[in-house]
Amino acid sequence: MKTTLIPIGNSRGVRIPKPFIEQCGLGEAVEMDVQDCMILIHAPRQPRAGWSAAFDRMARQGDDKLLDPTPVPAQWDNVEWQWK
Repeated sequence: MKTTLIPIGNSRGVRIPKPFIEQCGLGEAVEMDVQDCMILIHAPRQPRAGWSAAFDRMARQGDDKLLDPTPVPAQWDNVEWQWK
């Protein structure tokens, strides 16, 4: 689809058709990136998106063990924590 840049103050903008907005799931906030001379507009990424699935895969593969299986207790463990 071809469109034109429209003046918006000292900047320029592009009108995005409603079907494009709906298809991409865009809301009020968007993220913009430049890649290979193209402007990419997408919905904001969610922090830690996909972590749950990644942790599930790690558990199935047995790759979810502690790196240090014998951690050294800190002062906080002995003073602040109440063991029941």
